[in-house]
Amino acid sequence: MYQPPHFREDDLNVQHALIRAHPLGLLITAGASGLIANSVPFHLDAEASGKGTLRLHLARANGQWRDIAAGTPILAVFQGSDSYITPSWYQTKAETGKVVPTWNYAVVQARGPARVIEDAAWLLAQISALTGQQEGLREKPWAVSDAPDDFIRAQLKGIVGIEIEIAEIDGKWKVSQNRPVADREGVAKGLTEVAEQAEMQELVRRYGGLGTE
Repeated sequence: MYQPPHFREDDLNVQHALIRAHPLGLLITAGASGLIANSVPFHLDAEASGKGTLRLHLARANGQWRDIAAGTPILAVFQGSDSYITPSWYQTKAETGKVVPTWNYAVVQARGPARVIEDAAWLLAQISALTGQQEGLREKPWAVSDAPDDFIRAQLKGIVGIEIEIAEIDGKWKVSQNRPVADREGVAKGLTEVAEQAEMQELVRRYGGLGTE
């Protein structure tokens, strides 16, 4: 990933927070089956290894797991908040007109050795953790144990587990840090006019040293 220094985010806790907030990642491999990318929900166990361990499952019919079992390298990509940035929000536009559009975003990429797991107990623990991660804030959360045991056992036969011990993790928060302060202010203000962009506005203010409103 191209990483200008001012966009780097090396804080592991911040990187992990993005993965938890946006757990539907892109699992990318380039093995015997060619270049494959699948959108998959991940569960992060931050304590399982130095940089954290990612756990997921794939349908047994999905041949990507066979490439992983053969040792192909893995790249997991987690896309956070993103937004188109119009030059109209920049003070520089009024001053010189020398501005162009861009796109702000936050993203985490992770790599590491992976293993394929077919153990039913591991798979049950993985889907239970993944379900709990998503259901935890519901008033009446659903749990895997709510379904009949024989039904769950049958479902587990149709999936394969993957565990990735993170060896390398990179964060990129491209949120207008390279712009003059007046332009950052303009972006933060402009984002208030765009529906569902509160998260990006907060990132622009935090990483741009603008404080909070």
